[in-house]
Amino acid sequence: MSEQSYYQSFLNRDRLIHIIDPDLASCEALSVLFRLEGYQTAFSLDSEGFFSSIERAHPSVVVLNVYIDDGAGLRTLSKIKAMHTGTPVFVISDHNDVGAAVNAMKAGAADVITKPLDTERFLCAVREALRRDVQLGTLKDGRRPIDIRGFGQLTPREREVLQLISNGQSNKEAGRELGISPRTVEVHRARVMEKLGARNTADLMRIVLTS
Repeated sequence: MSEQSYYQSFLNRDRLIHIIDPDLASCEALSVLFRLEGYQTAFSLDSEGFFSSIERAHPSVVVLNVYIDDGAGLRTLSKIKAMHTGTPVFVISDHNDVGAAVNAMKAGAADVITKPLDTERFLCAVREALRRDVQLGTLKDGRRPIDIRGFGQLTPREREVLQLISNGQSNKEAGRELGISPRTVEVHRARVMEKLGARNTADLMRIVLTS
């Protein structure tokens, strides 16, 4: 297990990019790439190092080599997505493996990038993912707020429901996490949509993603 952090004092200094790759040289090269854009960076050579580190600093973006832990990268991706933090995860593949790419996208990857990397395309994709960041700072895990017209009218419970809906959870899943019934979640969802001016759930997601 190995991990190294770097810090910047300009531009995207509040954004942390965490790289998980078994190749130290790749970790260092990607760290330099993102530091030149002003991001903070950290890297781990295995998933154990990553999950230990996020207890201290939660990343804004994760860059994950699909071959981490002897090919267990998709399992690591699923574990990250199961945390429901909304953190974009970019998967890197050492080879043009179509099957692995499809499985990664199904598991929730923001994008799959094959080596050698097109660095400009990669940086643009990361910037776009951060622009569309829908993490709402109302839950106890320190997620950041976003600016949505009408958001200030929402009650704390309605904000929690919006967070979980934005993470793709169903009424039943959201109710189980919040300790309320699916029907109560549906009532809160309807009130959220009314206050934000959304006509349906798809419109609600459009409002959130473009804010």
